[in-house]
Amino acid sequence: MRITFVTDTYSPQANGVATTLERLVKGLREREHEVDVIRPAVLACDEDGLKVPSVGLPGYKDVRFGFPMKLVLQARWFKKRPDVIYVATETPLGASAISAARALGIPAASGFHTNFQQYMAHYQLPLLEKATMKYLRHVHNRSSCTFVPSRDVIAELEHRGFENLELLPKGVDTKLFSPKKRSHLLRREWGAGESSVVGLYVGRIAAEKNLPLILKTFLEIQKLIPDFRGVFVGDGPKLEELKANYPQFIYAGVKRGEELAEHYASADVFVFPSTTETFGNVTMEALASGLAVVAYDYAAARQHIRNGENGFAVPFDSEEAFLETAIEAAKSDVSELRKNARSSARKVRWKKVVKRFEKQLSKLTTEDSGEILNTNDTEQTRSLSEVS
Repeated sequence: MRITFVTDTYSPQANGVATTLERLVKGLREREHEVDVIRPAVLACDEDGLKVPSVGLPGYKDVRFGFPMKLVLQARWFKKRPDVIYVATETPLGASAISAARALGIPAASGFHTNFQQYMAHYQLPLLEKATMKYLRHVHNRSSCTFVPSRDVIAELEHRGFENLELLPKGVDTKLFSPKKRSHLLRREWGAGESSVVGLYVGRIAAEKNLPLILKTFLEIQKLIPDFRGVFVGDGPKLEELKANYPQFIYAGVKRGEELAEHYASADVFVFPSTTETFGNVTMEALASGLAVVAYDYAAARQHIRNGENGFAVPFDSEEAFLETAIEAAKSDVSELRKNARSSARKVRWKKVVKRFEKQLSKLTTEDSGEILNTNDTEQTRSLSEVS
């Protein structure tokens, strides 16, 4: 198949969506599909693909929004027609890509990777939550189908009027993320001895990640275990504030590849109290690295954690339960649980996910999209020569 991805985030950005898309693109290409990636110019790399202008979110420059490019995309796809288009982000670029695909009668799937509507409250914009959800619903319901990474998110979206939802779970690279990557040298740099407990958080250092509870958890464990070390891996708008107010913790910055795997494996307990995830790739990476994961019981944790057996799935948004569980994980011998965490992650491979995605996209190319071009779309299609 000839497949086009449209996204506002991609490698080398360090976030779950970028990681997922890179894995899907790589996997599809390995299966001999022709994959084109359309993304912001600032993320340009050596591979082919259209690079579009974009703007950074005020106060958070790493989050970018691509400009709408409907006529440019129509001209591009008129000359070289994809079999199917996957729109991974719902920004103006993604919305314009769906419009361009509809005008040309090309099936366009979308992906619901981020709970943007929940972010509004965290950025002091609660009144925009309903408007954001309305916009997201409109964009996704214009696509042929929407891929969602977890069943609980599907249930929530169906309740809110989203249509044609398909489950697309995620995988984890168990060769990269492994307990074998544990580094005693790195632990010494953190000031942790062989018997010390290291708590780890990996992700954006941003308001939507429930940073106050991470900090409270680390501080409470530190009271009980004096040589406890709390480590943050990642970057974001709250990083400098954390460094200034909590200098006792370690801030490693963004890590990728082998360095990231080493940081995971060199910790002991993974603390992840975010309540805004559609999945949470870091949960799977921590399980694969053999950590005792403490997370709320939804998304990836609900799919893959058997509470008390291979990790800890805490009742959703219960701060007290989260604190108690994380403290118990830090104090107890969880060696068997950590082995089970690794074993369970080994069952979740990206190859299976890519094959499933391939099959779902192929199905879209054989189905009648059911869309009839309206007058404007027809006129725009006929005038493509003007922008070609």
